[in-house]
Amino acid sequence: MPQSFPEFETVAEAQADNSSPRPEGVALAMSADDFSALEERILRAVELVKRERSARASAEDRAAKAEAQVREHTATADQLHKELEALRAERDHVRQRVERLLTQLDAIEL
Repeated sequence: MPQSFPEFETVAEAQADNSSPRPEGVALAMSADDFSALEERILRAVELVKRERSARASAEDRAAKAEAQVREHTATADQLHKELEALRAERDHVRQRVERLLTQLDAIEL
């Protein structure tokens, strides 16, 4: 369905309706008002597009920074995970040694 612009309907009706005697100045004033209204709408649309582009650029910058932080935190998390696994393995090794020492101490006391 085609979009209707009320500003143009008034001008189109005025031009199509040549049967009623209207002074040319009235039709010209109406079309100037319509043109001013259209100009104002276009200026608002341009401002809206500028704001949206700025907001999009800002969002893209924030997303890029967040992705960099995620990569950094992922690398740190991987490093910490490896360190945790090494500490667990060391703990198990120490536990086994302590258990052997306790077993030897128990054998001595008999």
